[in-house]
Order: sequence, then structure tokens, then C-alpha cells
Amino acid sequence: MKKHILCLGDSNTHGYCADPSDCADGGIRFNEEERWTCLLQKALGEDVLVTEEGLSGRTTVFPDPLHESMDALGILYALLKSHEVLDLLVIMLGTNDTKERLGVNASCIAIGMERLVRKAQSVDCWGDHAPNILIVCPPPIRAEMELAECGQPMGKGCLEKSRELPLYLEKTARLVGAHYLDAAGCEFNALDGMHLTRRGHAQLAQRLAERIPGLLAL
Repeated sequence: MKKHILCLGDSNTHGYCADPSDCADGGIRFNEEERWTCLLQKALGEDVLVTEEGLSGRTTVFPDPLHESMDALGILYALLKSHEVLDLLVIMLGTNDTKERLGVNASCIAIGMERLVRKAQSVDCWGDHAPNILIVCPPPIRAEMELAECGQPMGKGCLEKSRELPLYLEKTARLVGAHYLDAAGCEFNALDGMHLTRRGHAQLAQRLAERIPGLLAL
């Protein structure tokens, strides 16, 4: 059986494209030749299966009062069991947790990640091996978010909290025995300041393709 990687994330895992001119199809989602999950699949080869589980607006554990089913914790058990057996779970969340209406700081976001990871570790979806989880800290939100229309419902304080996340999430990874990767430097667009460009998807895929084989002992 192939090694199975599940990628759990938000719009940047779903492949949302804020700038249609940056997408080959001119749409709102990068295609299979552009999304980091698909590029990772190609890089890792036929012995690995990479599955996308990206939802725009998804948080770690915090329910969103404006939209239902946004917290990953609420659907994690069903999701993991539906995709078992897993060899690696990649979690890239945190950007949406910074929203002002959720009322949590970077430290609380990291505690939410801890809770999410511990839940994943407790689910019987890992076959005959130990839980294997990689936490990916999203790139920090750019200042353009505050000027963008979609930035208005995000609210105040998002930039500062997203910049503090790497410190807290790295500590969380050590605490729960997970692997860690900081995606800072993977390019966010200059329109809304919080979504990967086509180049950013390629950059993230390359970093993960370099890191993951060692985690899977390929």
C-alpha cells in the first residue's frame, strides 16, 4: 500500500487564488498543476498518496459565529477515520484563528493547535505505527490585508498575531512530539496579503518535498 499523507488546512490548502491573473485557468482556485498539494504529490512520486482537506476559513478549534463547521476539531475524528490508514498528517492552520471576532491571541491559537494534535494522536487511524504529524506554520499575514475588502471581516490585530505564531507553534510541536516547519518566505500575494501566489505554492511544495521523505523513511 502507498504511504498516505493527509493535508489538513484552510484556503491555502484548498488552493484559493485571490488574483485570477496568477492562475492558469483564470479562476478562483489554482489547478492541479499549481496547488502545493498536487505539486507535492508529483515530487514524492507514485509510492505516496497525498490527499487534500482544505476548507476556506477553517480554524484549529475555534467555532466561527458567522459560519458553521469551521473548526477542524469538530470534524477531525470522522476525517481521520475516513482516510485511514495514515502515515503522515500535515496541518497548516492558524491564519483564520487570528480573526478579531474569535477573540484569541497567538498563545491561545497555539493551545488550540495542541488540542487538535493531541486529538489526532488519539484517533485509531495510524495502523501499526505511531502517530506522525507535521505542523506547518503559515506565512505571516501581509499589511495589504488591512486595506483589502476581505480584510475588513478579519478585523484588527491579525498581522501581529500571525507574526507571533511561529514562536508559539514551534513550542507546541516540541510539547506534543510533532514535527515542525515554518512556511515564512513562501510568497503571499499583494492583493489581500494572506493567500499564496502560484510561486508561493511551488515554494511550499518544494520545502515539504525536501522534508517529508525523512519523516516517512522513504
